[in-house]
Amino acid sequence: MEIRPTNTPSHELLLLADESEASVADYVGRSRCFAAFEEGRIIGQYLLLHTRPFTAEVVNIAVRPDRQRRGIGTELLRHAIDTARAEGFRLLEIGTGDSGTGQIALYERCGFIRCGIDRDYFRKHYPAPIFENGAECRHMVRLRMELFEERPAE
Repeated sequence: MEIRPTNTPSHELLLLADESEASVADYVGRSRCFAAFEEGRIIGQYLLLHTRPFTAEVVNIAVRPDRQRRGIGTELLRHAIDTARAEGFRLLEIGTGDSGTGQIALYERCGFIRCGIDRDYFRKHYPAPIFENGAECRHMVRLRMELFEERPAE
């Protein structure tokens, strides 16, 4: 598997991670896409967006369903962390629906810490209710990671 930038993200994977065409259309042109390739095929990808000074966000991350639970998502997140750090960002953020317990666990395993909740985000911004794991996805769980190195005490 090789992870590298691409100018042609998989639309299927974009919608797997975010089922709102309008939401994807809003950030896809402003983001940079990095994809995991295997035998010339995209098997996973993430989009990195510069959101505020010194801050980047992984706004979309997905792995093909037949390739999930094999460490590809973890590798993509590690790549995003390394890329953001190398580019001088101090914070890396990511958000997901409150019903996405697997995604939240993955992000926390990779070192992200919960930092907030956007209440009723999906009810306000998506045209139809989203259900995942048998529950309505209502709130956006926000997580972040500090990327700068701690300075030793003097």
